[in-house]
Amino acid sequence: MNEVLIHSEYIKLDQFLKLADCVPTGGMAKALLQDGAVKVNQELEERRGRKLYPGDVVEVEGCGTFQVAAK
Repeated sequence: MNEVLIHSEYIKLDQFLKLADCVPTGGMAKALLQDGAVKVNQELEERRGRKLYPGDVVEVEGCGTFQVAAK
């Protein structure tokens, strides 16, 4: 599992997917979410604006598993 550092209280899921290098654009993040390829804390997630906090675990098909970490 890879850790992705954030420098704020939370990060939105679409921004996180870009930060984790799973997608290059927000539009591709939206498509990935609509395809059901993203789970947050083992639950399927389709909301781009889902707020992620340190400790949350994001699983992305074809990209990997990431944990949100605070600086």
